[in-house]
Amino acid sequence: MTTDAISSAERLELADWRRRIADLYGAVRAEAAHDSETAWRLWRETRQALFRSHPQSPVPAANRAVFEARHWPYDAQLRFEVELQGTIESDPANGASDAEPADAPFALAESRVGRLTLALPVSTGGEQAFISIGRLEVPFPQGIRRLGLYWMAGYAGGLFLPFRDATNGRETYGAGRYLLDTAKSADLGPGAAPGSVILDFNFAFHPSCAFDPRWSCPLAPAENRLDIRIEAGERVA
Repeated sequence: MTTDAISSAERLELADWRRRIADLYGAVRAEAAHDSETAWRLWRETRQALFRSHPQSPVPAANRAVFEARHWPYDAQLRFEVELQGTIESDPANGASDAEPADAPFALAESRVGRLTLALPVSTGGEQAFISIGRLEVPFPQGIRRLGLYWMAGYAGGLFLPFRDATNGRETYGAGRYLLDTAKSADLGPGAAPGSVILDFNFAFHPSCAFDPRWSCPLAPAENRLDIRIEAGERVA
């Protein structure tokens, strides 16, 4: 949801939502250092409680009391520590053609700092600017797939990793899911190696617009469309 037309009371509620999510991910990172599956259970249970009770829950108010989050079972094979590679170029490695159609739902251009800037489509219309800061080569059981990692150009900044996979439109939201969104405190932390990040797809979550179309959510670009099923994280069916 955009923040342009909300009341002062709603802004306070939104600040509290973000505070609670930040506290949750802090606890998740601390617990995952010892037991990543226990950390995932904490994340899953706390998010469901917030979705049911918090006034800034993305779930419509009429549905909150009966809301039941759905997840695949935890899969330790889908937790990775991945080093950030150089700035991404057009890349067919995820099963898509490297020739994008003229009306592709994002644009690439060189920014003044030598990074690729992307205008990602937003679910409610329009675009939002991001900077491509590099590529992550993820060693899935089905083989390596590449995902772009982005930095939000406006707003509060922050890392952003949206993705689509072969479950979209069936078990998961058709426009994909998020793994990292550090502007909203969804941050699994750095890896042990310099320049690395933790990618645990068991923590993949739906954008708010998956629950209610009044929310405004940037969508995954074509280069982050995986040709495999990611059977981990949140699901809708």
